[in-house]
Amino acid sequence: MNRTTQVAASLSEEEARLPASERAYRQLKQLILDNEIPAGSQMLELEAAARLGMSRTPVREAMVRLEQEGMVELRSRHGMRVLPISPDALAEIYEILTALEGAAAEAAARKGADDSQLADLQHAVDDMEVALASDDLIRWSRADARFHRLLVELAGNRRLAALVEQVSDQAHRARLTTLRMRPKPVGSNRDHAALVQAIRDRDPQRARDIHEQHRRRAAQMLVSLVRDFGLKQL
Repeated sequence: MNRTTQVAASLSEEEARLPASERAYRQLKQLILDNEIPAGSQMLELEAAARLGMSRTPVREAMVRLEQEGMVELRSRHGMRVLPISPDALAEIYEILTALEGAAAEAAARKGADDSQLADLQHAVDDMEVALASDDLIRWSRADARFHRLLVELAGNRRLAALVEQVSDQAHRARLTTLRMRPKPVGSNRDHAALVQAIRDRDPQRARDIHEQHRRRAAQMLVSLVRDFGLKQL
């Protein structure tokens, strides 16, 4: 089964009901985030349409959205080019992400979370622990991403959530690229467990401090890794 067939076969009923331009946007974006279309790659509209099994019009609209988000640049008659991320850009991205998610953590603790919401956060932490125990870093990365998404949702601020999604998407490729270069992320699991407790205790300042320190450590580690391995861009 080729990649195009896999993409079509993996569509849920909900996704199948979406407008073609939205489906094209989501699928093309995921291919970029998963490094299946690496940084620096160029792809013509016709090539992307064939890969997604769609016409060129929704693919063109998807590319325009991705350009607006800073993930690609569009070139006349050359389709799109996936924009790379330099170490300096990565540092800037994490600086923004630290501030936004720190505010989300504070807001979540101030508002409080019900038992179901706390259970969802804890379940993500538990999945991270299981993944590390089996040395499954891809599963760990997915559980970690789920934890961060749930945290931002708890803040209850849709504009904040939209900004975080855009910025974190830009950092995603760097995290995947360095996933096996970095030390085993046991500290991240501890940080997340401590944050769940701070939200449970409804301690906004502690929640913000824990999460901002977590993001700063992650930023320092990732940027250092990229530079130490001589990667000028991702």
